[in-house]
Order: sequence, then C-alpha cells, then structure tokens
Amino acid sequence: MRLNRGILLDHKDKIFSVAPMMDWTDRHCRVFHRQLSRHALLYTEMVTALAIRHGDRQRLLGFDPLEQPVALQLGGSEPKLLAEAARWGEDFGYREINLNVGCPSDRVQTGRFGACLMAEPELVRDCLGAMRDAVRVPVTIKCRIGIDDQDEEDDFARFVDTVAQSGITTFVVHARKAWLNGLSPKENREVPPLNYGRVYRIKQKRSDINVIINGGINTIDEAMEHLRHVDGVMLGRAAYNTPWLLSEVDSRIFGEARELAHPLDVVERMKPYVSRQLQQGVWLQNITRHMLGLFHGLPGGRLWRRVLSEEAPRPGAGLEVLEKAAREVASRLTMPEAVPPGPRAASCAA
Repeated sequence: MRLNRGILLDHKDKIFSVAPMMDWTDRHCRVFHRQLSRHALLYTEMVTALAIRHGDRQRLLGFDPLEQPVALQLGGSEPKLLAEAARWGEDFGYREINLNVGCPSDRVQTGRFGACLMAEPELVRDCLGAMRDAVRVPVTIKCRIGIDDQDEEDDFARFVDTVAQSGITTFVVHARKAWLNGLSPKENREVPPLNYGRVYRIKQKRSDINVIINGGINTIDEAMEHLRHVDGVMLGRAAYNTPWLLSEVDSRIFGEARELAHPLDVVERMKPYVSRQLQQGVWLQNITRHMLGLFHGLPGGRLWRRVLSEEAPRPGAGLEVLEKAAREVASRLTMPEAVPPGPRAASCAA
C-alpha cells in the first residue's frame, strides 16, 4: 500500500537525532523513544534497496504515525535501485531518506554498500543525486571520517566535496574512521579514535552544508557542547541503553517546557500502544526489550529489568507484566533513601 508523501523537514528537525541501529531501532523502539522526546528525529534500521524492491514493503517500511518525525535509512550502491527505494520511502511518509555509507560489517561490504563506498565518492555522488531527483523530501548521507589508509584530512574533504556535487546539503558524520578488515563492527565503534576536530573543521570549510556529528556522545551536556561547533548531534547507543536522557532533549535543546518528571510517566504513555500491539499478536518482549534501560541508575532499575527480562518473553505475557515492573519501581520510591534524582542527575547517572 502506498501512502501520502511526507512533510518536509526544516533544519530545526535535524538538531538532535537518534542514530539508526541494526536490530535496535525498529518501530517499537521508535514509538518508545517518541514518548521521551517530541522533537528528536528518529531513524529506521538500515533497509536495503533490493529488499524494498522484492520484499514485503509494509513489513519493511510500515510505521506508526506516533513515530514522526522519522527518517528512512537505505543501503545500496545502484543509483536507479536507490531512487526507486527512496520513492517508496517517501510514499510511505518518511520525512527524510538517508544513505548508509558508514557501516563496516563484512555482510554489508559483500553487498557493496556501507562504509566501503567511501572509497568510491563519485558513485556515492551519483547514488545520492538519483535519490534526490526522485523525491521531494530531504536526502542525506551518514558516513565516517575515513576508511583504512584514507585517513588524512584532505581525503575526507575531497569525499565531502565530491558527494556534495549531488546537491545534498546534510552530512551525518560518525567521527571515527572505519577499518574494513581486521576489526568487527563492534570494534569499529570503539577502537578507532574519535576525531571530533575533523568534523568541526569540515563545517568550518563548508559553511554551506549541515554537519551532524555522531560517535561517542553520552550525555545531553556533551551534545550541547558539540552544538557550539556543528549544526546537529546524533546519539546512538547512549540513547538506547540509557533512554531517560532523551527526556531532556525537548527542554534543553529545543527550549520547551519539560513534560516528564519521572520514567514512570513514560511507562504510562506506552500502555495504550502496548495494548494495541498485543491485540495484533505482537509479543510483549518485542516491545519491552527496548525499555530495559529506562530506569538505569535510578532506584528500582534492577527490579524493572528483572521483571521484564524474566516475564515478558513468556507466551501470553500481557500488560500486567509491564504494570508489575512499574509497581516494583514505585515501591522503591516509598523508601526515604530512594528519592528519584532530578533531571540532570538522572542523565549523568545514565
């Protein structure tokens, strides 16, 4: 089923985003994150253009309107195929289409997409140009600062200059290089040193493009420091593992009144969605696995994780499991020494 075209994003929507993460940022995760921030731009897991052509598009591209604003990340290296996939993404209602030029996994390299494409900037330019010509919503790129031996300042600058010829204006940059051989995807997120300065300098050199920085950012304080140098910030694992920090985004980054006082407020917000999904046959654990870190560093956090980890995977597990976990947390809050920390303290603990 093809839906109406998406609404265009303006630059404000790109100031803060949650990174696309394979096996993590599925539709249930995105609905959960949306309860914590109304304005953060959310991304899908990477979906290959070939899968969209031949697969179940509703399963691959469908999402709940609650998730908006949400962007689709594509993987591929054939301009025509990516243009076709971008059109499908736009028709499903995504607000942005992003090309993955940063994933270093062997499987992705075998398919000739991801970080290996940084060695072919002209092809990346052509892919993005075809995508941009095919849709009205913004087309963007997510890349690294280099790969393998291409680790000089000029290498990255040439890559950006070449790719920008496609007409795209937003680069999401993971501030680490990637080793395509010798390191696992996990090691490629941790071993190559972060080089934020290189990302800052590409923004100084190319004031005509939007630069979004990603990699190793763990708190909203750190995000705000980066915003002194670049146009936007993208958080990945910190947002997933310690999601309560997202409750600070709307107030501290977008200047709006804070709506959430405690993670238990988020649990209440999730209940209607969980109920609907259970009625449609979704297993509870498929939703609650994304919520395990909600009380990280707070009183009752271990009890919360234990209840969800042990009981949500059971056949027939329902909303009562989520409510039980919330009661375990609430019982800790009645203890004098268990007063929940304020917003900043919660973020630091995360």
